[in-house]
Amino acid sequence: MENVARHIAQKLLQINAIKLSPQKPFTWASGILSPIYCDNRLTLNFPEFRTYIADAFAKVISEYNYDKIAGIATAGIPHGALLADKVQKPYLYVRSKAKGHGRQNMIEGVLNQDEQIIMVEDLISTGMSSLKAVDAIREGGGKTDLVLSIFNYGFSSAVEAFEAKKCNFVSLSNYDILLEEAVKIGHLEDKDLDLLKRWKTDPKSWNIN
Repeated sequence: MENVARHIAQKLLQINAIKLSPQKPFTWASGILSPIYCDNRLTLNFPEFRTYIADAFAKVISEYNYDKIAGIATAGIPHGALLADKVQKPYLYVRSKAKGHGRQNMIEGVLNQDEQIIMVEDLISTGMSSLKAVDAIREGGGKTDLVLSIFNYGFSSAVEAFEAKKCNFVSLSNYDILLEEAVKIGHLEDKDLDLLKRWKTDPKSWNIN
């Protein structure tokens, strides 16, 4: 899968779904300064690329036994639907929180007792939103032990959080490979590489000085 990871990293950079700005970092809602901005929604604008992603996901799960695919709100919803269509499986999605009206669902679709669900996210950072969706499926009577994502930042805290929930995750590409490809294709200067590597090890206290 390394060739897949490198191709996806290159393409995310080329379509500006990922932007690197170590000298003028972005600020997350949590207040964390980040030298990278990732918006995988932009992949949907490129039919060949979104199909490539769905094909790659399908290859990952080809040896798994499962009943349905579930997308995680919001950016995981379309990619989950594309994958479900690819593998011809039923589909549902999980909201970030229950609706405030109607049936007040958090899970949209049919979830039966003990069904095995593979979940689809666009990006894993801390893993908290993904694992909240995992909890919703489990509390709803389903089973899930795999979350797919297009990309992840490789935070050790995310790995630990998934392990604590006894859930695996597989990402098609990741931060380390992205940095290698960014240098290779000229999206990143060598002088900024150390800044970006330091951010991954301790994002909460990272700064550009």
